Amino acid sequence: MTTTAINRPPGGRYALGHTPDEYERLRAQARMWDAATGRLLDQIGLGPGASCLDAGCGPGETMRAMAERVGSAGRVLGIDADAALGGMALEMLHGDGYRHCAFHAHDLTAGEPIPGAPYDLVYARLLLFHLPQRVDVLARLWEAVAPGGHLLVQDFDLRGTSSLPQLDSVADGLRLVTGAFGAASADVSAGARLPQLFAQAGVGTPDGTDVAGHLMPLAAASAQLEQVVRSVLPMAVAHGITTEDQAEALLASMDRDVCRFPDLPTLMPLLIGAWKRKGQP
Repeated sequence: MTTTAINRPPGGRYALGHTPDEYERLRAQARMWDAATGRLLDQIGLGPGASCLDAGCGPGETMRAMAERVGSAGRVLGIDADAALGGMALEMLHGDGYRHCAFHAHDLTAGEPIPGAPYDLVYARLLLFHLPQRVDVLARLWEAVAPGGHLLVQDFDLRGTSSLPQLDSVADGLRLVTGAFGAASADVSAGARLPQLFAQAGVGTPDGTDVAGHLMPLAAASAQLEQVVRSVLPMAVAHGITTEDQAEALLASMDRDVCRFPDLPTLMPLLIGAWKRKGQP
């Protein structure tokens, strides 16, 4: 295993880092959830001419899904604190013909007004998971919803990630990942807490909820888990959750189990959604 990522000091309180490998992992992860997100965009009736905000847009894959549905008469703005990733996303979208997409570097935890509000749809996927200020941010997102528009949020619940039968390497990898996220003040059960977060943020009871997941062979699941382990290692090492030697041993154990049990059924993190329509004044 290459230790370059392990030796890189963690940046800020974001556990996953900002490396090219991590950006590519985010793109692959976004594509994996395209169907689950698209189904909810269709359920709330996103259509031509609508205005959309993708809060924490990351690599821009959900912006693409929105842009396809709203057409050139609509508008899609992505905001993210990572200006480099957002800029790459916008370049990709414009190159594919989605000129009605825009990007604005914006830190939702800074308390500044959300640019371009209000929107017919305010959307966030895997955003609240990472933010200690998740209730305040959710309230700010709700404020950006136009009357008659929707707030739609999807977030992870990592707790059920497991193989059948459970392998120590999968359980140990999950413990390392959840420990690193905890050190960064993330909430690994944010998805399951969405109704509670909606209530705390003044949004009210969700109009609906949704649970999506992936069951895949260990070989595919372990490859994804290994990528996340590598991404959070700087945070995990910095907070004494693991050492470089222990991480090397864990990754070697994961590789051995994949060779022995490549087809073992493995349940990935659940992606849980909740949405609310804002009433007319």
